[in-house]
Amino acid sequence: MVLRINSARGCIVACLLCFGFWQLGQGAYIPAKAWLAQELMQRAWIQASLGNERPVPWPWADTWPVARLTAKSGDVDLIVFAGGSGRTLAFGPGHLSASVLPGEKGNSVIAGHRDTHFSFLRDIEIGESLFIETPGGRKHLYEVIGIDIVDSRRGSLLLDTEVPMLSLVTCYPFDGSDIGGSLRFVVTAKMLF
Repeated sequence: MVLRINSARGCIVACLLCFGFWQLGQGAYIPAKAWLAQELMQRAWIQASLGNERPVPWPWADTWPVARLTAKSGDVDLIVFAGGSGRTLAFGPGHLSASVLPGEKGNSVIAGHRDTHFSFLRDIEIGESLFIETPGGRKHLYEVIGIDIVDSRRGSLLLDTEVPMLSLVTCYPFDGSDIGGSLRFVVTAKMLF
């Protein structure tokens, strides 16, 4: 009888350990994928900087680097992909094709996930600097002029602006458990040069 109880306890402990490791793996999967994608994108960025048009980071990729975003004195260094599909955003921030490219007249919109690449937006403040570099080597300095929380069902972003602008968009709230909620955290920046 004692042997059966010990055997049952051992089986329960083994099952709980397996479940625990599985949960840890699930929790680490998204951040690990985001980190690996940025490493591969850094390589594609180098190719783009050398003049290679639309270099893909891996053979089956349907996106390419369109800009490099740095912020917080260089602590944030992200390669921005072309496109804003869920598949693209799973690997990094994406430039929405309906908007102009960074540095052009109008509003350039870049979206990213709140729990990976755009988690730094939680602590951003008005007056902070954002830097955008294009594959051609042009560098642009933006200053944050607005931080808003908008309902995507009721509002939209202005795309036609007289001066070059940048909007960084992510889901809100940052620690929310809802996937696909309607609230968006929008950081608006004006290009200084």
